[in-house]
Amino acid sequence: MTNGHAAASPDLLAAIVAATRRIVEVRQAREPLDPSTLRQAQGRPERSRVTTGSGSSRAESRGDQLGAGVLEDVRAGGLGKPGPGRFEGAVGRSERINIIAECKRRSPSRGVLCRDYDASSVARGYAAAGAAAISVLTEPTFFDGTLDDLRAVRAAVDVPLLRKDFIISAYQLREAKAAGADAVLLIVAALRQKELVSLMEQAGALGLDVLVEVHGADELTRALDAGARIVGVNNRNLRTLEVDVHVSETAIARMPQDVIAVSESGLRTAGDLLRLRRLGYRAFLIGERFMMAPDPGGELKGFARRLRGHNGHEA
Repeated sequence: MTNGHAAASPDLLAAIVAATRRIVEVRQAREPLDPSTLRQAQGRPERSRVTTGSGSSRAESRGDQLGAGVLEDVRAGGLGKPGPGRFEGAVGRSERINIIAECKRRSPSRGVLCRDYDASSVARGYAAAGAAAISVLTEPTFFDGTLDDLRAVRAAVDVPLLRKDFIISAYQLREAKAAGADAVLLIVAALRQKELVSLMEQAGALGLDVLVEVHGADELTRALDAGARIVGVNNRNLRTLEVDVHVSETAIARMPQDVIAVSESGLRTAGDLLRLRRLGYRAFLIGERFMMAPDPGGELKGFARRLRGHNGHEA
């Protein structure tokens, strides 16, 4: 990224989070979710299965009420219970290289990645190519994602799904559960520590695994202090969009062995993954690398073949 571009977008993350707060408040008022919706979602077969701003106080108040409701339902035995789920099991496997393949229409750094985007078609290609899990972008303003994309992918594949969004409220956790997600992304830089801890607890109560995303040592400390079991090290700085894979190389030295380490962004070659795997990473989230190809699933399949060719590991 050029210095001029970075100056034009001094804090992209703050802009996205502010937009998310407004969007979620409107959506929550229009489409309230109640525990019965979540019980229906939990009963499906597997296949269908930060930070201030005007108007945010009211949204956060309703979010707190939703969170309290989630925990009350768990104590009453009405919803899931905390513990490792399908996503954690899939990305934590040690005998293979675990790729989390991403479905997204566009990104702030690259613009439109796929003009004829069909999330379910992309996901079927990923599943056929052996993806350990699939990440689905649902953020609408900067990534052109929707919850309908997540629902469509859930109906199309059995693979564990990650809802990738800028989650700042319990309402979004409920949305993720109702749409069929197995896990959610929580970005440390987008949340105060109290919010991070609370959302992690509520996600676990809903039976959702949590990928806690960090960029740098201070954020890694916060993630570990909050009790993260899966930590994603994003090589992209979300405030400036600059990418540096050395971020993953540095962070792994401070990662406890019992935490599943995931490297995200800027991963281009089989050599990148093999080098990071030797350092201790168990999973790798890759989006643009596949989505910029005419056939994302075919690109993943070829990528996995090259990985096997390098060292004989199953990918």
